[in-house]
Amino acid sequence: MIDNLEYNTEREHLIIPEYGRHIQKMINYAKTRESKEEREKLSKAIIAVMGNLQPHLRDVPDFQHKLWDQLFIMSNFELDVESPFPKPSKELFEERPEPLKYPQNHPKYRFYGNNIKTMIDVANTWEEGELKEALIYTIANHMKKCFLNWNKDTVEDDVIYDHLYELSGGKINLKNSDEDLSDASSLMRPKSKYSGKKGHKKGSGRQRKRY
Repeated sequence: MIDNLEYNTEREHLIIPEYGRHIQKMINYAKTRESKEEREKLSKAIIAVMGNLQPHLRDVPDFQHKLWDQLFIMSNFELDVESPFPKPSKELFEERPEPLKYPQNHPKYRFYGNNIKTMIDVANTWEEGELKEALIYTIANHMKKCFLNWNKDTVEDDVIYDHLYELSGGKINLKNSDEDLSDASSLMRPKSKYSGKKGHKKGSGRQRKRY
């Protein structure tokens, strides 16, 4: 009896493990039948068992089509039977998708991030007016916050204005602006967990025990 034991390391590789080894053995057996009529009879029986093992697929459109495709895939496309659906191609199944093209952006000031450049490009397309001016100062304040996240020391507004001028291709110029950006302390102030809740008093939290 011990000589007949099978170990997973010695067993055949399962093409679709979800169906288990018994379904794979049934398909392998169907492949060995010489009569095409017998192979088709066995294939239909295997399809029925596969459907019972995957009841959630019954709600999927083309349920039977998917099962037949999986049957051919698990047979390594070697099962010679007539299918009610077009047979899948082994070449098409093994074809690799084209690699995705990821944007390779290497901004000069990486601490601002790529989104800042996108926002600046959008601002350049807006017509002159209060909305564009408000957007520009919002961008500048966010740039200042990003700069402070990278460098905890304070930063002069002129530095932000110079970078904004450079990143906008000279289209946004705040160098002669009389308006100051937000204070560094307000930009870096951590938001309270209880901010905006009514009835909260400063110092009303639980006191730490002393030992």
